[in-house]
Amino acid sequence: MRSKAAVMRSMYWSVVVKKELSQKVKLSIYQSIYVPTLSSGSSPIQAAKMSFIRRVAGRSLRDRVRSSVTREELGVELLLLHIERGQLRWLGHLFQMPPGRLPGEVFQACSTGKRPRGRPRTRWRDYVSRLTWERLGIPPEELEEVSGEREVWESLLRLLPPRPGSG
Repeated sequence: MRSKAAVMRSMYWSVVVKKELSQKVKLSIYQSIYVPTLSSGSSPIQAAKMSFIRRVAGRSLRDRVRSSVTREELGVELLLLHIERGQLRWLGHLFQMPPGRLPGEVFQACSTGKRPRGRPRTRWRDYVSRLTWERLGIPPEELEEVSGEREVWESLLRLLPPRPGSG
């Protein structure tokens, strides 16, 4: 985690602060380096991302401009939406795999043995089925059928709406 922070800090001072670089160049660097690094990272993702975007737009928190307005002006999507779209894309890939492939087998497998006390752990499968139900309106029973059709699944992912209340 420290190395990620060091990379982000050095990129901030070498890219974002430079007046010589255009907004378009800064945003392309953001898309190619910043987003992949943060999407594999930790919890304060959105705050770090917004400070970068605010700086690219030439604003600060003192300007009191909503984050949604800044994102809209620069044409940048929510990082959480980017991560969810990637997870759902992988789910479609898993369901479209031919039988016998290892990732598909692991996804379909049910673990055996004694579970620890307390609340059961959330499986990735349960998380993603809840995500598709909440965001796309696809019930868990129909999930495998819908995500198995490549064109339908890709069009649903393109139309994935932002989370309600995410400003």
